[in-house]
Amino acid sequence: MTPIRVGIIGMQIDQSWAAIAHVPALREIADYEISAVSTTRQESAEAAAAHYGIPQTFVGHQALVTSPDVDLVAVTVKVPAHFELVTAAIKAGKHVYCEWPLGNGLAEAQQMAELARAHNVRAIVGLQACVSPTISYVRDLVAEGYIGEVLSSSLIGTGISWGGVIDARNGYTADQRNGATLLSIPVGHTLDAVCSILGEFQQVSGVLANGRTEATIQETGETIPMTAHDQVAVVGRTERGALVSAHYRGGLGPGTGLLWEIYGTKGTLQITGACGHAQLVDLSLACSHDPAEPLAPLVVPDSYYHTRLREGTALNVAEMYYRFAKDIREGTHSCPSFDHAVKRHEMLNAIEQGH
Repeated sequence: MTPIRVGIIGMQIDQSWAAIAHVPALREIADYEISAVSTTRQESAEAAAAHYGIPQTFVGHQALVTSPDVDLVAVTVKVPAHFELVTAAIKAGKHVYCEWPLGNGLAEAQQMAELARAHNVRAIVGLQACVSPTISYVRDLVAEGYIGEVLSSSLIGTGISWGGVIDARNGYTADQRNGATLLSIPVGHTLDAVCSILGEFQQVSGVLANGRTEATIQETGETIPMTAHDQVAVVGRTERGALVSAHYRGGLGPGTGLLWEIYGTKGTLQITGACGHAQLVDLSLACSHDPAEPLAPLVVPDSYYHTRLREGTALNVAEMYYRFAKDIREGTHSCPSFDHAVKRHEMLNAIEQGH
């Protein structure tokens, strides 16, 4: 079949999310070809195109989204630019893959979802934790009663950013106004995975705090204000009756990166990772059916992987692109849509407002 031609907005060689996740993911799937890249400067666009063998370059987004050689636009830039770029792509009649958070707040997400429906384009958001092979396997185990009725689930996680030191590329996350916060990114991604397994929250609330009011830029030693929260605590009950609690802290220390346990009447499942970004890191799975026995490793069957990738940053993005190609070609709906993204933004609003 004719490949789906992808135009990527935003690329920095070997550093940006597009470079380390989208490019290797797309190259694992025969349904796609990367046909174009755009950045804000001619030099950077040409450098990225030459490095990754991409045939067309554009300065700015408008020429890319209107190009007849682009079928799908991947928006991989910082959150504040999502609304403008996604809106332009949808109005040009292109399918869209936008990174999460979809909008800088609920109102933007709602407008983009409405626009995608009005233009009848396929538009998905990069909540890729829910398509992780590990998460998908756990979802099936829980659904089939592997650990009985789920009673509760608890999580702790680290955010990498939002600590005392932040790298320059992520310095913008310290500003609450930019919409890329501890709550919206690692907590949002991971709670989306929680809901995909345990069901939506029937009630949820949160407590957010600023233990730090400033951070240091790693490369320069510059001190910047920290207005984004660096501590997030969430408690809720799902529609299926399970009690869920989560505590995330900014930064990355020597303690637990991600510890997620699901307690059932017949056993316990445990998911662990190097940090609290369940969408980003390699996950390990363990289980016990006997309270007197320790947890033992549980291997994810090979059937849950749809590309050659078995680990690494690009794994879950590749799984998302695999599903998106099937959705486009077969009319299915296996990827998180913009309407799904609105639901997640609403959940985050409820947590932030404490009700």
